[in-house]
Formats: sequence, C-alpha cells, structure tokens
Amino acid sequence: MKQAGRIAGEALLLARESVREGMSTWELDRIIREFIEKSGARPSFLNYSGFPASTCISINDEVIHGIPSKKRILVSGDIVSIDVGANYRGYHGDAARTIPVGRVSKEAERLIEIARKSFFEGLAKAVSGNRVGDIGHAIQRCVEAEGFSVVRAYIGHGIGQQLHEQPDVPNYGLPGRGVRLCAGMTLAIEPMINAGGFEVVSPPGEWPVRTADRSLSAHYENTVAITEEGPLLFTMCDPDW
Repeated sequence: MKQAGRIAGEALLLARESVREGMSTWELDRIIREFIEKSGARPSFLNYSGFPASTCISINDEVIHGIPSKKRILVSGDIVSIDVGANYRGYHGDAARTIPVGRVSKEAERLIEIARKSFFEGLAKAVSGNRVGDIGHAIQRCVEAEGFSVVRAYIGHGIGQQLHEQPDVPNYGLPGRGVRLCAGMTLAIEPMINAGGFEVVSPPGEWPVRTADRSLSAHYENTVAITEEGPLLFTMCDPDW
C-alpha cells in the first residue's frame, strides 16, 4: 500500500506540473495514465463501475467524477480537482488535489487552502482509539468556520485490496460516534467542500457531480494508515502540498 500510495502521489505531482491553460482534460488523463502504468501499476478508476477514464478531473463547480474529454479545455481562472487511484500488486492508493489554472479568484484560492487545512484537522483525529466521527467533526468544524460547506452526499472510505471498503468516513458528524479506529486500518480521508451550499446534483446517466448552486468546489484526499504511533500518509509526496 505504501508503494501504491507513492505512485498515486507522484502522479498528482506530475499533474500539477502538467496543468496549463489550453490543454484538454483528455491530455491530462493520458499523461497520468501513462505514468501509473510505467510505474508498474494500473489506474484504479479505469472501468470502475463503468467509469471510462483513468482519472477523475472535475472543474470549478464539478465536485467529483468529471470525465476527461478532448473537448474540455482548461482556461485561466479554472480550478481543477484531480482524483487519482493506483492499483499496485492488488492494493490501492487514492489521492486528490485541486489545482489552480493561471490566475484564479481570491475565493478560489481560499477554498483550495481550506480544503487542505480541513484534511489535516481531520488527520489529527485519525489515531487509534478515536472514532470515525472525530475525523468528520474536525473537518466540518474547520470548513464551516471559514464560511464554506461540506458535501454530505459523498464521503471518504476504507481502502486496501478494494478501492472502496468499510468503514465509511464522512467529512461531517459528531465526535465520539461511529466505528472505533485501530492500528492497521487504512482510510481514504477526502474533504470535498463547496463555496456555497453543501447540496450537489448529478443528472441521471451522467458522471459529473456538481454543486446544486453552481458554486466552486475543492477536493483534497490522501490514503492514510492508522498506527500505534499515529497516522501515516501513503500518498503525500510533497509535504507542502
């Protein structure tokens, strides 16, 4: 899982280097897929529940599950959420970041910053003996204190030999509630936060999930192992990002 996480994390670093105005999301997906495969892994998302690409690439008001396309061109001012999964020898690493394209609004910058900050607030509670609700409560409190909202309809999850495993890891909730954390658990903790309301929509038969009020959305995710010494981040290759 450390190796799977490293591959997913390095794929995101490559995505950060590659994102530029004028490129298509299809091209970005191709770059990420080739890197994952050259690293000896397989893209976790490709054909997962019918998803047609290797990477979820969601722009602006798209929360998650954006499908890469040759027709979708990045422009300055966009924020692009990139969610990457790598399957290495039967184990998965899963991570996401939201990346600005060129110059973005102050609101977009702050939304991206708070998505990251809220993850680390949750991570501080990801210790043996705590409960899943402690993680979600810390994330929610951080986000809402900044005037943003936490998506309710989609949440984090356990991860290992399957991309999505138990337990569910909501980004909201009450402290002291839910499954108790113990050493050996591996979780994908992933705040998805909106500049407006928390409600989201996904038209029937379509993949992208959007904010209902068309406000901006940001996503930050790492694969985390619970140990007796504290949480380990498998997918974080740049400690400042």
